[in-house]
Amino acid sequence: MPIRAVIFDLDGTITRPYLDFDQIRSEIGLEKDSGPLLEAMKRMPPQQRAEAEDVLYRHEQAAIVHSSLNAGAAETLDKLRNAGIHIGILTRNQRESVTAIARMHNLLFDAIVDRNDGPAKPDAFGVKHLCEHFKVTPAQTLVVGDYLFDLLSATAAGAIAVLIKTSPDSDRFAEYADYIIENLTEIFDIIRLKETEAK
Repeated sequence: MPIRAVIFDLDGTITRPYLDFDQIRSEIGLEKDSGPLLEAMKRMPPQQRAEAEDVLYRHEQAAIVHSSLNAGAAETLDKLRNAGIHIGILTRNQRESVTAIARMHNLLFDAIVDRNDGPAKPDAFGVKHLCEHFKVTPAQTLVVGDYLFDLLSATAAGAIAVLIKTSPDSDRFAEYADYIIENLTEIFDIIRLKETEAK
């Protein structure tokens, strides 16, 4: 089935990895192995959660200021747009971060789902929501990310999970990916393959 949409993660996928979640956990007062940050924060009493949100916000603002694009990111987005393929962003970050990075690097996304729009990755919500918005099926959609939750959200929705290897940890998630790439431009190999399979 031809690919009609590509959904990208933000930090570590479109941009080079910057956020240090172990450092964020430490500043918030969480143990290193306390699990996913957003979920841990939801379990906090209101005052502690507000303080944790301030720490996270400060780190996310720094990630915007220091952001740089992964190799092939701008070229890939341009080629997808020229090919008429929808471009979505699905992030556990805030919409403000996505729009700020888009402005800074002159990027254009067709739709964004952030952590405030519904259940965050690894839930299938974001992938399904973007597919509905683009009027495509999950089977016509690539979900590209550098972390386990990207791949799990893709699989849960019935989309195609693509792991981009941008850190030494990437190999830990390989078994959950349908395809593995090292540069964003490689998604066009997958797109061509899917076109061939559809003929």
